[in-house]
Amino acid sequence: MALINEHFLKLSDKYLFADIAKKVNAYKVAHPKSQVISLGIGDVTQPLAPAVIEAMHKAVDDMATLDRFHGYGPERGYLWLREAIVKNDFLPRGVHIDTSEIFINDGAKSDTGNIGEMVRWDNSMAVTDPIYPVYVDSNVMNGRAGILGADGKWSNVTYLSCNEENHFTPPLPEHRVDMIYLCYPNNPTGMVITKEELRKWVNYALRNDAIIFYDAAYHAYIRDEHIPHSIYEIKGARKCAIEFHSYSKTAGFTGIRCGYTVIPKELSATTLDGSKRYPLQPFWDRRQCTKFNGASYISQRAAEAIYTPEGKEQVKATIDYYMNNARMIREALTKAGLTVYGGENAPYLWVKTPRGLSSWKFFEELLYGTQVVCTPGVGFGPSGEGFVRLTAFGRREDCEEALSRIRKWMG
Repeated sequence: MALINEHFLKLSDKYLFADIAKKVNAYKVAHPKSQVISLGIGDVTQPLAPAVIEAMHKAVDDMATLDRFHGYGPERGYLWLREAIVKNDFLPRGVHIDTSEIFINDGAKSDTGNIGEMVRWDNSMAVTDPIYPVYVDSNVMNGRAGILGADGKWSNVTYLSCNEENHFTPPLPEHRVDMIYLCYPNNPTGMVITKEELRKWVNYALRNDAIIFYDAAYHAYIRDEHIPHSIYEIKGARKCAIEFHSYSKTAGFTGIRCGYTVIPKELSATTLDGSKRYPLQPFWDRRQCTKFNGASYISQRAAEAIYTPEGKEQVKATIDYYMNNARMIREALTKAGLTVYGGENAPYLWVKTPRGLSSWKFFEELLYGTQVVCTPGVGFGPSGEGFVRLTAFGRREDCEEALSRIRKWMG
């Protein structure tokens, strides 16, 4: 008799974004003439850069010829892409990464969800709260998270509350943990972390022999030159951190699927009895060889193109477009009397609900009052209650129309 993985039964059958879609669709059915605009969209709307499109066309042509056809690629990714990553994403910031430490993937979501396979199921873990749901849900699936309590927290997860009182800067755990998830610039709050604060985390991990899983998917949106783009800008991070990168929001690759993970050679973990340490890079390499055949040749050529002079300029223009949306949203909502965080070094804005409304209640009032969609903050964790997330990924004209409706609605 086949037995199910009962940890899946612990997951809520109400996935945040599916629940939002259901409520929005119900509204559209009841109000067929209404034009609903989403400011909660997590997907991009602008087309791919011309340099990327040209590279993909050439890659497709390669696949049509006998001498340039590409079948299975190397599991770590093609060397020419990994070399471009080292040259453009790390060396300009004084960070030295070897090409063998880079693993090309089909988007950061896959690796952030699978990375826990390398360490024991009973490792303790900490997450910032609010947080991107994949970090917690993937650990629920393998039995690491424990039991969900009435307060919305998992018993084996240490929640590091990020709130107005601590300026959305996560406090260090009051006890030892084995695994730490950090995401900066942060999804959902849109806040960033300084080098001084990040150094505290690296020092904590080194003292406690912990591993930091650092999601840098939105680093391209950083405007402040003093904010770190990579955890490896901090001395000692190579011994305690794995870093995830994505081209989804950087270059609009949500429909192309490509990103990469960095696992330094110095990073290691110990056996249960503590008698021996093993580097984790070979573990991940073995895992990828077993479970992943690599990102497609076409998507990797597309990624390579964003590092060309033309690609850099075109990608920057798209990022500027989204960040101008963020500035516009932030200014308009602040002028309307709402408290807004983020949106300065990230495409996300964290908006405090007025009148003490719950995040779902404000979601409904905004939808029915203005036909504008946001994302309830409580869906990102208990500390997200009382906030909603807005994103800057919409079209400019939709953002302008949505803000016009909100201003009129709020008087």
